[in-house]
Amino acid sequence: MKLSEISIRRPVFAAVISLLLVLLGLISLDRLPVREYPDVEPTVISITTAYNGAGAAIVENKITQLIEDRIAGLEGIEKLRSSSRDERSAITVEFSADRPIDAAANDIRDRIGRVLDDLPDEAEPPEIRKSGADGEAIMYLNLTSDRQSAIELTDYAERVLVDQLAATPGVARVNINGGRRQAVRIWIDRQALAARALTITDIEAALRSENVELPAGRLESIEREFALRTDTGLNRVEDFRRLVIGRGPDGYLVRLGDIADVRLGAENERSVSRSMGLAGVSFGIEQMSRTNTLEVANEVHRTLARIGADLPAGMRLTADVDRAVFIRSSLREVVTALGISLGAVLLVIFLFLGNLRATLLPALTIPVSILASLTFMDFMGYSINVLTLLGMVLAIGLVVDDAIVVLENIFRRIEAGQPPLLAALDGSREIGFAVIATTAVLVSVFVPLSFLPGVLGRLFREFGLTLAAAVLFSALVALTLTPALAARVFRSGSERGALAARIEHFFTALAVGYERLLGSLIRRPWLVVGGTLGLLVLAGLAFRQLPQEFTPSEDRGFLFVGLDAPEGASLEYTSRYLQQAEQILFDEIERHGDIQRFALRIGSVGFSAEVNAVRGWIVLGDWGARQRTAAAIADSLRSQLGALPGVRSFVFVPQGLSVAGFGQPVQVVIGGPDYPTLAGWSERLVEQAAANPGLLSVETNYQERKPQISVAVDRDRAAELGVSLQTVGRTLEAMLGSRIVTTYVDRGREYRVILQARAADRAQPADLENLYVRSSRGGELVPLANLVRLEEAAAAMQLNRFDRMRAVTISASLAPGYTMGEAVGFFQELVARELPATARLSFDGQAREYLRSRGQLWSTFAFAVGIVFLVLAAQFESFRHPLVILTTVPLAVIGAIAGLQLYGFSLNVFSQIAMILLIGIAAKNGVLIVEFANQQRDRGLDRVQAVVRAAAIRLRPVLMTSLCTAFGALPFLLASGAGAETRRPIGVVVFYGTVIAVLLTLFVVPAVYALIAGKHRSPHYLAGVIERLRAQPGG
Repeated sequence: MKLSEISIRRPVFAAVISLLLVLLGLISLDRLPVREYPDVEPTVISITTAYNGAGAAIVENKITQLIEDRIAGLEGIEKLRSSSRDERSAITVEFSADRPIDAAANDIRDRIGRVLDDLPDEAEPPEIRKSGADGEAIMYLNLTSDRQSAIELTDYAERVLVDQLAATPGVARVNINGGRRQAVRIWIDRQALAARALTITDIEAALRSENVELPAGRLESIEREFALRTDTGLNRVEDFRRLVIGRGPDGYLVRLGDIADVRLGAENERSVSRSMGLAGVSFGIEQMSRTNTLEVANEVHRTLARIGADLPAGMRLTADVDRAVFIRSSLREVVTALGISLGAVLLVIFLFLGNLRATLLPALTIPVSILASLTFMDFMGYSINVLTLLGMVLAIGLVVDDAIVVLENIFRRIEAGQPPLLAALDGSREIGFAVIATTAVLVSVFVPLSFLPGVLGRLFREFGLTLAAAVLFSALVALTLTPALAARVFRSGSERGALAARIEHFFTALAVGYERLLGSLIRRPWLVVGGTLGLLVLAGLAFRQLPQEFTPSEDRGFLFVGLDAPEGASLEYTSRYLQQAEQILFDEIERHGDIQRFALRIGSVGFSAEVNAVRGWIVLGDWGARQRTAAAIADSLRSQLGALPGVRSFVFVPQGLSVAGFGQPVQVVIGGPDYPTLAGWSERLVEQAAANPGLLSVETNYQERKPQISVAVDRDRAAELGVSLQTVGRTLEAMLGSRIVTTYVDRGREYRVILQARAADRAQPADLENLYVRSSRGGELVPLANLVRLEEAAAAMQLNRFDRMRAVTISASLAPGYTMGEAVGFFQELVARELPATARLSFDGQAREYLRSRGQLWSTFAFAVGIVFLVLAAQFESFRHPLVILTTVPLAVIGAIAGLQLYGFSLNVFSQIAMILLIGIAAKNGVLIVEFANQQRDRGLDRVQAVVRAAAIRLRPVLMTSLCTAFGALPFLLASGAGAETRRPIGVVVFYGTVIAVLLTLFVVPAVYALIAGKHRSPHYLAGVIERLRAQPGG
């Protein structure tokens, strides 16, 4: 081959090429960001709208449906999900993966801008937010104290800590969760208000008119000028207390402090945030795009150390959830696997060649190829992450293959007595086509991974293309540096050592025995093919028994926990059970020590806004220091929390690979005509699902159990008395809910002033009797009880929609040993049996990803096989030879299935990706045998003799390359620590698939070649014929 010949003649040129690749790779290594998974930004837009005082049904009709109808026609929407609850509408729009998120967000803003005039006046403008891969917090910090109150902690956090944390290099945003922001709370005494003949409207009018700051012009003199400011704003609690509201019946001035309790309080009194049993405030730290997650986390920890020294006495700022811990641990495990894989591959090469020099030559291919692939990653804007590192570990066993094939062919010629220089020239020329063919096969397998649709394709694009780049660079090194060095490093065959001589003798005897056995079996090729078909049938039966899921359950070092009290439970009721849950966790820490920290919240934005729900996380100890896995700890806590009598509880292990959030893995969505119908359907499904031992914590998000009082206004009576419905609504909102009427400024920051009745005056329906509204006609007071009628009912906490249909979601966790595939199949069968045809079944969360990936990966498998076939056909100038070579693929699949069955692993994204890789790994052995068989036929042998001779000659390189690949994946098969659950299926599939494939390939490929190869020869045969014709007289 020309490139190899040039490199042998100009070795410095060959060395410079490799040195340049290494230098560029080292530069790129310092530039590449580090993260857990590729920077895949999901095209997800969230729209949140607040409508104070409105019930869930009103929010759905007047907010959610209006916005959904307006945005539904946008291009590329894949999923539209919404929830309407009291005072809040939340809509999530998921676009197709190829839709740019900025363009999608602009379209959303444009459509919502057109609907603003149709929304209620009392509703706040919709808040639109892009949810990206970097939009999820990489760390959660907690500020706690045993001295300061939650209000004081929140105030200190807002004034001091947020800005310092936000200024940390790499931090994009700092979100405060669970805080109690200060506000002036005006707790109205309804009896005092009625006694002075005043109304809520009077209070609102006074607050709005008196709490103003107006310019008053300026004073000018010859020498100086003064700006005048009218200081009429209310900035202290005492200012509000002294505010004049009006005159009472006796003519005296009525001040706000006479009719209300005015004090500094929390803006949201319906939330609790606690960390390790102490009141606290949580911070979510989001990183900038294209930044190194580990570096950002380190910078945040440095900021924490600096801040901690200046905190007031009693305050503590700690990192509770740090996603960098798992990433760092997982990457460390993969890097360790990289070193072990390198050692295993070098050991295999040495045991096959018995020559240290021969071992070191292909070893040079590994750093050159791996570092060169870093340059490719830098050029493509990729990152160092778990998936690209997985690719590099697998690449170690692959990148040496080309160098091994070239080196072994040269080494074999030297052993036969040929001078090293000629051996390098002739050996590289003889094997050059096979190297190019195997490289093309591997690349044509890896590249299709980037064509997987949706998020899955974007996740594995870096994995596949990085592997392809490493293999291409390894081929370049194998055809340049390897023959150049072999020509100068090797000595003549007579100088080999005793170990090399013994190894050579062993492989010579092995090749002779193999050739004799193959020669006898190939006389009965149908026997070999028939036996293989029998193995395929058995593998097919075993394949159907494999459990299926999206990803294996992963121990990520923390757990999600939740408690749900009965609908309508008060904050005090839920707080009691929160404290009981805390005690259980403290006891667990004392007994086992597997738990490091925990934080629990009630009514915090981001989890649940209801006071009957507790949500939180539990941070576990280091993987090596724990005696139990995350799943075992979750099982223990599930049983203990489940024993609490007044609440329902759940504990589950969160998952990675783009499936994030505080949701259980199984989410079944049932769409229907109306909520009463859906309620009946969901009750039937939940009852039967709860009886399935494979499903845990089965629950539905629609329950008509929240106590509600419906206020019906007598419109005729109100009109007759001159009272508007707006006045009635605002009075009810202010007294029974809460109403933001104005703001005030304290130390440079603006805070809200909130109007609400005292807790004692809004405890029961009879409290409406002493509420009054003012008539617009004569100004007299009208008892509100004369205008409204109260009706008690049970209502749903939230109303959900899925793809514009009313829907309920049934969610559950998986019991150990029960897979996602079984859960999905169970619900599909259950819905088909129990519900009418009008019910629409959908899946969400991890179940949705599982269903989407299942068909995508197998279609990609078929696509990769087709691409490989066409590439081989183009290279071999034959459609038969590719068929012979591709018989290795089902052989590898047999081994993969056997390995998965042996270890009890599931069929998931990682094991399926590994099976796709097996196409190239297995096919390259077939290429070596078929290419050499064709060369033997060019020299005059018949096809049976040719393939037997070729298989015997290529026995050692076939075994070497296969075992290098298999032992390169061995660290994954034996993986432990962070992320081991996703690496082990890859290791099992590659190891067993490669080993079984090579053992069967050595007999099956020659047998199939003998059956179907026909008269086809190598692509070089025709070139030889043309040269001979030209050499004839007159040619």
